[in-house]
Amino acid sequence: MATVPSESNTTPPAKTFKLEQLSQLSNQKKLGLILAAAAVVALLAGALMWSQTPDYRVLYSNVSNQDGAAIISSLQQMNVPYKFSDSSGAILIPEKQIHEVRLRLAGQGLPKGDLPGFELMENQKFGSSQFLEQVNYQRALEGELARSVQSLSAVQNARVHLAIAKPSVFSREKQQPSVSVLLNLYPGRVLSVEQVSAIVHLMSSSVPNLPTKNVTVVDQNGNLLSTQHENKQDKGFDAKQLQYIQELEENYIRRIETILSPITGASNVRAQVTADLDFSRIERAEEIYRPNNTEADAAAIRSQQTLEATSTGSKIDGGIPGALTNRPPEPAAAPIEAGGENTEAGDKAPPPLPTDKKKESTINYEVDKTVQHTQQSTGGIKRLTAAVVVNYRKKINENGEIAHEPLTAEEIKEINSLVREAMGYSEKRGDSLTVTNSLFTAESETILDAAFWKDPDVIMLAKDIGKQLLIAAIVMFFLLKILRPFLKSLTQPPPALPEKVAGEATLDQLPGQVDGTAVQAIQQSLFEENLKKAKQLAIDEPAIVANVVKDWVSKNG
Repeated sequence: MATVPSESNTTPPAKTFKLEQLSQLSNQKKLGLILAAAAVVALLAGALMWSQTPDYRVLYSNVSNQDGAAIISSLQQMNVPYKFSDSSGAILIPEKQIHEVRLRLAGQGLPKGDLPGFELMENQKFGSSQFLEQVNYQRALEGELARSVQSLSAVQNARVHLAIAKPSVFSREKQQPSVSVLLNLYPGRVLSVEQVSAIVHLMSSSVPNLPTKNVTVVDQNGNLLSTQHENKQDKGFDAKQLQYIQELEENYIRRIETILSPITGASNVRAQVTADLDFSRIERAEEIYRPNNTEADAAAIRSQQTLEATSTGSKIDGGIPGALTNRPPEPAAAPIEAGGENTEAGDKAPPPLPTDKKKESTINYEVDKTVQHTQQSTGGIKRLTAAVVVNYRKKINENGEIAHEPLTAEEIKEINSLVREAMGYSEKRGDSLTVTNSLFTAESETILDAAFWKDPDVIMLAKDIGKQLLIAAIVMFFLLKILRPFLKSLTQPPPALPEKVAGEATLDQLPGQVDGTAVQAIQQSLFEENLKKAKQLAIDEPAIVANVVKDWVSKNG
């Protein structure tokens, strides 16, 4: 008999032995292998599908049935997968397509909303009355205004009610329209005074002859917002005024720091300016009369009128109408000379005739008059307050180290003068300026960027990577902890042949003996070995063997 070859020469037969052992498995083990292979394939396919499954996000929520049907029809035409959320009734689509789909749906005019707009006027029926046309126009206008208000980020839903009186030819009977706006805001959102004012002016500009005082804005909690707008409009600054104040202060700060930077360095000076502005609008009309001049020659004559009248009467002046009064007048006598008498001797001078003189003079002088119409511009500077802090001067000491020393009084005075000129300092306005020399705790400011883990792109990438790693971990756990031990139990090789049997068998007989002869030889070898152990146990421990035999006899009875 030939002996068994060496270990190096028996390696190929050992592999052939394992493959033959796998082919000679029982039907149950073969079924187990098939199920294990199917489980592996199913696991890999599920992991692949899960890794490729997109994340769904909300496309639109709280849409009406009509808009929902139109949106679903458009999604089906675009071959976009979608889902429905049972809790909120929202339409979900893959996250990567949400922006593109929203733009394409917006191009189609979706969603239209529950409120009808001017599309009501497109479906007018033939023969409709004028009253019906007016009602449809009012409904369409209300819907368009509500859609405009809903475009605000804080407004979830809005309703607009118009109250328009019938037109009348009598001006006394004309009534101005009024508008009521009901807002439903998102949870945690509020409208600022400027936004309420914008809604009020939007309504006033959209409806003819509608004053802003006839617009009422109410939120879902019953709060009257339009009254708050009217009350706060006169008490506080609006957004434009606050922005103007901020820009003016920043301009002064920039001017101060710009003029001091070449002297102290850009990082060694800090300035803050507070501007007190007057936004009151004043319109003034004055009419001033100055007193007349005391000197007549200096006064300006506006108009002058002089009237002089002289009349000379007869001897008989008046009387009762009759013959004497109808006589012709007597001839005039020569005037009496100052010294004397007439040349004719013996004649006496006639008595002088009565004379009436009248003189009137009217002079109108110009009266000084000053009329002023003054309108002061808003945003005038009432007072400026500035505070400037200058860092200590850097100096290298004897040891070569950087040291700081304060500025001198003369340098502080020069800086004070420069700042005064830069800011336009005025004592009449009551401006205030403070310049301080102090050591800065931080010489340079480092602006830290936001943490990268807060970036939305990084968060999305981390989610995708975590998802893939989770899938890989599940697959590896199944393969290493479940499938691998199961396959080892199925493909476990048969027990090794005893040395005696292996030594007596030839190389040609060994493969053939695995099925029949080798198994019998193994069983015989095991029986003989057990028999030897039993005999040796009977010799070493006779009492134990006797008890075992008694137990057998008693059981067989």
